[in-house]
Amino acid sequence: MTFDSARWQARLDELRAAHRVPGASLAVLVDGNVHELASGVLHRATGVEVTTDSVFLSGSLAKVYTATLVMQLVDSGELDLDTPVVSVLPEFATPDPEATNAITIRRLLSHTGGLTCDFTYDSGRGDDCLTKYVEAARQVALDCRPGTALSYSSVGYAVLGRVVEVLTGLTWDQALKERLLTPLGLEHSMTLPEEALRFRVAMSHLGEPGADPDPAPAWDLMPRSAGPYGRVIISAGDVARFARAHLDGGVAPDGTRVLSADAVAEMRRRVVDSPDKWTVSADGWGLGWTLYDWDGVPGYGHDGAAIGQYSYLRVIPHAGVAVVLLANGGRTGGLYADLFRELLDELAGVRMPDAFGPAANPPAVDMTRLVGTYRREGVVTTVTQDDDGAHIRYEFVDGMKDFSPPLEMDLLPVSETVFAASGGPSFGEDHIPVVFSTLTDGTECVYIGMRVTPKVA
Repeated sequence: MTFDSARWQARLDELRAAHRVPGASLAVLVDGNVHELASGVLHRATGVEVTTDSVFLSGSLAKVYTATLVMQLVDSGELDLDTPVVSVLPEFATPDPEATNAITIRRLLSHTGGLTCDFTYDSGRGDDCLTKYVEAARQVALDCRPGTALSYSSVGYAVLGRVVEVLTGLTWDQALKERLLTPLGLEHSMTLPEEALRFRVAMSHLGEPGADPDPAPAWDLMPRSAGPYGRVIISAGDVARFARAHLDGGVAPDGTRVLSADAVAEMRRRVVDSPDKWTVSADGWGLGWTLYDWDGVPGYGHDGAAIGQYSYLRVIPHAGVAVVLLANGGRTGGLYADLFRELLDELAGVRMPDAFGPAANPPAVDMTRLVGTYRREGVVTTVTQDDDGAHIRYEFVDGMKDFSPPLEMDLLPVSETVFAASGGPSFGEDHIPVVFSTLTDGTECVYIGMRVTPKVA
């Protein structure tokens, strides 16, 4: 298939401006070739333009890179997916000893280990940062019992990063560079700020919906220990080349094998269904990969967010297509939805779902069983109902109490268990999915942002 770069450049420029995104980089893998486009500026205050070799913060897209490193260790026989984490890291623990012993490598990779997400701990810039992080996380409460639910977990990927260090004898940063980035020729991918400064770097931008965002107070506020779950600094083209290695069965362009075909296939195999199919468009989860089902057409990929910067990767295996978007602020979700809907339809025959929102004719829902208090580490969610309808309060507590003021929103029904939250801060989107579910052990819970929060009262 011929990729019309000029036409898609014009469309990228048009949509980026419409959604008030300062700068964006797009890479498309089709017919074995990577096409790279750039639009806008890296920094609104300086006016420096985005180029195809510019680098952006990837956010959680980093998790797929860590998962690939872990699968290399499975390939070599140094690690088994069903090995309890404590067998590799005796220092690993949670407040529940029984649960600790039930957390395996597979469960961490698939977000079914019960570990929480929002534990940000600055353990310093030293090479022992992950060692210190794992030690500090020992007292962090689980979101749920291992194996009872999908609950998106950054803590789990920090632990996996430490597993990589123990088994390779390298820091996570070194292992990523030596075992993945260099063999794949990814010259515009790195992990540390001092490495990124060799290139044109995208600045984060923040602001209210409907207005042009302003440069953030700082470029990157994440500690070094966030690397395995949240900081690979990348160009869009390099992400497409990383995706091509997975599409090619784990082989680099020069024939170097970085991962076995069996490991590549295992990463795409569904481990768990996702009750929340809207926050990151996830129908399920494999080992590292988010899995999609577009009207029977399977795909995989991942999203990421990092202080105003966003990343999106979608891979459609049957068509040999991968599409990558990196952006540095504004209404990036709208840019992604509009651009990818057109690209995936034309290049792979994929029809993406409509934007999430309340039903045109909302059902009448009895909220009695849903009203109550839900709690996980750092967050208390309260669901109430009065004559004006249903409402939700999302409040940060304990170590996260200064992260943000409480979010107060109305709940508009989409179905009996799915609601659209509106009327308050909404992370740049029109509505936030709020999904009520029941864990396999019978515990009632609510999902917000792919995190499970059990009902406690």
